[in-house]
Amino acid sequence: MAENRHDTDNQPGDAPADVPATTPGGAPADAPANAAVTEHRHSTVRSLLRLWPYARAVRGRLAVSVTAASLGMLSTLAVPVVLGRIVDGPLATHDPAALWPLVGLLLVVGLFEAGLFYTRRVVLARPLAGLETAMRGDLFAKLQRLPVSFHDRWGSGQLLSRATADMYTMRLFLAFPLVFLIVNSVMFLAGTVVMFTQDWRLALIALVPVVPLFLLTRSFESRYSGASRLAQDQNGDLATIVEESVLGIRILKAFGRHRSMAERFREQSRELRRTELHKAHLLAKLWAVIIGLPELALGCALAVGAVLVAHDELSAGTLVAFLSTALALRWPVESLGWLLAYANEAATATDRFFEVLDEPDTPDPGTVTELGAPDGIRFTGVRFRYPDAPADSPDLLAGIDLHIRSGETMALVGATGSGKTTLTALLPRLHEATAGTITLDGRDVRDLPRERLRELVAVAFEEPTLFSATVRENVLMGAPGADGDQLRSALATAQAGFVDRLPEGADTEVGEQGLSLSGGQRQRLALARAVVGDPAFLVLDDPLSALDVHTEALVERALREVLGTTTALVVAHRPSTVLLADRVAVLADGRIEAVGTHQELLRDCAHYRELMSGEASPAPVPDAPAPSAPVPGALAPDALVPGGSTAP
Repeated sequence: MAENRHDTDNQPGDAPADVPATTPGGAPADAPANAAVTEHRHSTVRSLLRLWPYARAVRGRLAVSVTAASLGMLSTLAVPVVLGRIVDGPLATHDPAALWPLVGLLLVVGLFEAGLFYTRRVVLARPLAGLETAMRGDLFAKLQRLPVSFHDRWGSGQLLSRATADMYTMRLFLAFPLVFLIVNSVMFLAGTVVMFTQDWRLALIALVPVVPLFLLTRSFESRYSGASRLAQDQNGDLATIVEESVLGIRILKAFGRHRSMAERFREQSRELRRTELHKAHLLAKLWAVIIGLPELALGCALAVGAVLVAHDELSAGTLVAFLSTALALRWPVESLGWLLAYANEAATATDRFFEVLDEPDTPDPGTVTELGAPDGIRFTGVRFRYPDAPADSPDLLAGIDLHIRSGETMALVGATGSGKTTLTALLPRLHEATAGTITLDGRDVRDLPRERLRELVAVAFEEPTLFSATVRENVLMGAPGADGDQLRSALATAQAGFVDRLPEGADTEVGEQGLSLSGGQRQRLALARAVVGDPAFLVLDDPLSALDVHTEALVERALREVLGTTTALVVAHRPSTVLLADRVAVLADGRIEAVGTHQELLRDCAHYRELMSGEASPAPVPDAPAPSAPVPGALAPDALVPGGSTAP
């Protein structure tokens, strides 16, 4: 539908060779990973807080999970205390009888911890799966509401990755990293208190790395979030390539382009690999410091503690208890790098998710459901330009004035790129007119709710789209309430008798995009879908272009009956299609150049004769009246008469 759109239809990953491809996030798709965005524009915490409206529904379960995990982690702090008692008690006094109760206590603590961690996983599994389902449902519903112009700009792989990989990332963050960011913080604070109660001198030594680690993680967050966003966008671009390759496999094989597509895939994969390696490099440096500094501080604390024990300033049991407590805090500290990395992954996934949800819906203020007196379709001063068209380019439609009378069939003809398909898309509001009004029986289409408008207006596009469903389901999308008789009548009108020869008739699955059928079969099913509901208004965009001459004649004969009961606008490129119409409108330079019957336009409109005959109109040269040679296979203007026969 994007006629005369210059180069504005390029999707991410499909930029011209001289323009670097960009991801929706704005980073060059071909930029090296080490040149990834180093500063993320949004705070990680602020981004993650946007998940709260969804997480609110499971806040009780989250609280139970955090409590269970916190108690489980805190119970491990009892182990150093018990070990200290064992060293200073039964071992120091050589009293084996006093040892067994303490060993039994350690066993109870272990079982208690295991039970709490089991509880944490169980209470969150089901609600978080439901939360992911709800978020995915909201995303899909939003995609259905967004205008066609949005889908023109976005690659399908980018949207697919947001509905799959990003959803999984956000759910996993809520299930594990979020819980343990809270739990490990509680564990670290509690462990710090315990270490100070054991010996404040050793505790201060152990906590020396806290300040440099805090500064390091701040720097890591800003750099890692940029790399993470770039990787997720590149994943979306890669998904787009895979989808295009699968849907276009026939073209790739027919033209022997599978190697070039494979090279494109490998190049995108290499870009993603470089970005992932850059992320791994950042995380490795963080982990090296996170593990190295605490270990160095712990070694210093051990040395100082040994000196204190040697000078009887500290008991051996207290030193063992302190070291055990410090070792128990290794997991909360060492996991910090992984938890921060995953939090940044989840934050960028959240940003990508809300990028779609934040897209403005096209307003639908319509409240009128009934039409006025029969008046047909009127276009009055209708102008249109695509939102992403260059500012200095003219409007595609520059003032359309056209009246299709009630019950009349109007053919719309014009050169390729003149805006015919775009004009037909304005009627069901697939695009919104920039200016002017369009009315159906006196009602402005903007006053009709879209759902009601699209019940009234049925559309058959030149390039038919079928879904991975049965023939019946594909056709009845045009009128979900239609019965079997209406289905059979629509298939008969479209001359789709081939359906009876399919393995399961109308219940046969047609496969993705209907590629198991021929182009003509797909087009006939799309036509059946348009007429099955006996629509009040019908828009046909060159609906017979893929049919052979014999089938086209049969469809036209049946279609005349349908057109006699509706008001129709038919985009036509061939004389045979034009002859279905009562009148013809010629579209040129964004305006309706002429309106009349086929014969009137052949007589009075040179542009129309040129479109129908395929020959250029001769310049008026008095001394050289001979017309230019006709295009091979084209009909002479005076040969085009009603009924499709040629003049004698």
